[in-house]
Amino acid sequence: MRLRLATYNIHSCVGADGQYDPDRIAEVLRELSADVIALQEVDSREHRGLEMLEHLAAETGLHPIPGPTLIKNTGHYGNAILTQLRIEQIRRHDLRFLNHEPRGAIDADLECGSLMLQIMVTHLGLKPAERRFQVQYLLQRVTSPHCALLGDFNEWFLWGRPLRWLKAVFGQIPTPCTFPSPFPVFALDRIWVRPGEILIRLEVHKTSLARVASDHLPVKALIQLGRP
Repeated sequence: MRLRLATYNIHSCVGADGQYDPDRIAEVLRELSADVIALQEVDSREHRGLEMLEHLAAETGLHPIPGPTLIKNTGHYGNAILTQLRIEQIRRHDLRFLNHEPRGAIDADLECGSLMLQIMVTHLGLKPAERRFQVQYLLQRVTSPHCALLGDFNEWFLWGRPLRWLKAVFGQIPTPCTFPSPFPVFALDRIWVRPGEILIRLEVHKTSLARVASDHLPVKALIQLGRP
């Protein structure tokens, strides 16, 4: 089975031009045409009355898995998954570190024919100590023979320990630049898969719409589960 994976920090649907426009984000998601899409910065707080994840799910025809990290009376904010695969099990992890902004991860088992794919989606913290704690926590929860870890890793130190730890578990994976979207110079958004041989292709989705819809570009990957 070939699957298309993608990760996208939608920046609360505020584009590189400063304009709030959920319809542009929905159109980029349709462009991706992925079986599993990891989302970060999904924001439902006082934006035209939209429940943002439900809106994006309706626009794409995909099943939503919410993973909010901030919950208030005005709405919630955080991570999410959109998928057309059958959802077997969902786990949510609290990755908050000291008094920094709350962070979390969605950890889901998705049915792919006779195989199970573990999908982990996250948005790591801004401080190096945060990311070290969060990466160690997540790597301890990689349990499936087939696993994909997707998200905004906020890691720009190529020599940092979090990237070294990730490479030790997932191997060398292409890391194209995604931020800022008009002229990307940082590889903040990544897709890690194991075993490494299931990866067929990984690239940035850099259409003209994607360059303006958010301040991050999406990353997409094609993987092969089972024998070709």
